[in-house]
Formats: sequence, structure tokens, C-alpha cells
Amino acid sequence: MSAVQTTSPAPDDTRERGPLAEVLFSLLRSRTFLVGLAIVLFWIPCALFGEHFVPYDPLADDIINALAPPSTEHWFGTDQIGRDVFSRVIVGSRDILTVAPLATLLATVTGTALGLLTGYFRGIVDDVVSRILEAFMAVPGVILALLAIVALGTSTATVVVLIGLSFAPIIARTVRSAVLTERQLDYVAAAELRHERALYTMFVEILPNVIPPILVETTVRLGYAIFAVATLSFLGFGIQPPSPDWGLSISSNYGMISGGFWWTVLFDALAIASLVIGVNLVADGVHGALND
Repeated sequence: MSAVQTTSPAPDDTRERGPLAEVLFSLLRSRTFLVGLAIVLFWIPCALFGEHFVPYDPLADDIINALAPPSTEHWFGTDQIGRDVFSRVIVGSRDILTVAPLATLLATVTGTALGLLTGYFRGIVDDVVSRILEAFMAVPGVILALLAIVALGTSTATVVVLIGLSFAPIIARTVRSAVLTERQLDYVAAAELRHERALYTMFVEILPNVIPPILVETTVRLGYAIFAVATLSFLGFGIQPPSPDWGLSISSNYGMISGGFWWTVLFDALAIASLVIGVNLVADGVHGALND
């Protein structure tokens, strides 16, 4: 009688991935996300260490070489007082990459807190807070920021606070919608049956489940914040001289375009566009990964 040979099944190399691993894996497969991330990661070292590798002092003028066109000596040319445009574009990323993320962080924290509050308590709390937020949203953010800056004065901290508060109602509305959905689920009812405090239920039970829409909204708002900072600087109400900020540089040199000196404005404008596009591509990638 011959023995029956049994073969054990080959080990399965594929292991079940958790939700976070699935999101990360989806992001790494997303060309949109990777391209956007590459653009953003290009500008971050420029903002942090740009002054250490640029060929010229971005604040030093050289009247003799004013309005020199792009060349091997000055890659992006010089502006109307002889400052190297390439050096100013690289170092000019610092202010916008400081102010915009701080404003976005403030908007996210404030908007998330308000969204949790209105979505959880509903009733009169929701009605009163939502009406106030809608009143703020009825006024364009840049216009509201301009009015406040005129009243309060110009400073970097003021710009951060104003842009952050102008974006907070939009994030609050998104979070509120997500919280209203979560509010109906069993785990919230279980927390209430255990007589958990409202703050515990909102921030420990509900908040982790509404992180995905918050992440998407945050990345989208970051792109808008970058554009808002540049706009305020262009109008003279944002970052102030002698900073090589992109919006401020465009404001100082855009009158030169009519004389044919296009390089004084073009490269700063392309820098703003590239950063906004990069952040928006990251936002699209995050949205796609979280909705797969």
C-alpha cells in the first residue's frame, strides 16, 4: 500500500494591508501625487537653504547690470536695480512657504473644531454658528483680508491669521457634513450610552473617522493659501520689502513688461504657478487614494 503524499499549500506572499497601508500604497502608485510631491519637494529645500547655494545675494543691487537679460552670468537676468532674478526666485520661496502652511494649519484647526461643534450638537448651536460662517463665506476671502489688514496694519502674523480665518468656514462646512453622517452611527450612540463627555465623543470617537475629508480639504486650501499670500503681496498688503517674495517681486517689476523686460516678472510668476500646481496635484492624489 503506497503512502499518500500531501503537499502543504505554498505560503501566500500577499498579506492583507491595513487601511493606512492601502492609502500609502495607492499614493505611491499615483503619478499625479508623485509629480505634485516632486514639485513641492523641490521648493521646500529652496525655502530652507536657498541663500546657501544661490550665486548672488538676492537683496544686493547692482545698478551697472540693471535689467540685464538672461545669460550664463545671470540665468534669469536682473531686475530694475540689478538684483539677480534667479537668486530672488529661489530665496523668495521662503516667505510664501512659511505663511501659507501656517495659515492653512490655522484654518484646519479652527474649521475642524467648528465643524465638530456644529455637526455634533446641531440645533441652535448649529444654526447660530452656521449663519455666522455663511456670512463670512459670502465675502471673498481676499477682500475680507484686505479690509482687515487696512484696519489692523500689515504684518506677517496678521496675514497668517486673516487667511487662516477666511478659509476656516469652508473647512468647517466640510467637517460638519462628515460629522452629521458619523453622528447617526452606532459607535456614537454607544459612547452616549456610556455617558461619555461631548468633547471626548467629538475628538476621540468621531474625529478619527472624519480625517480623510479633512486631509483633502487641507491640501486644497494650501494651494489657495499660496495664491492668496502672493495676491496680498502683489497688492502691497502682504509680505513687505525688502523680502524677495514672489508676489512682491511681480508687483515691483510688472511695469517693466511694456519695455520688453519680461524676465523680471515671468520667472516669479512661473514659480507661483508651479507651486500651486504641485500642491493641487498632491491634493488630487490624496483625494483619489482616500476614495479608492
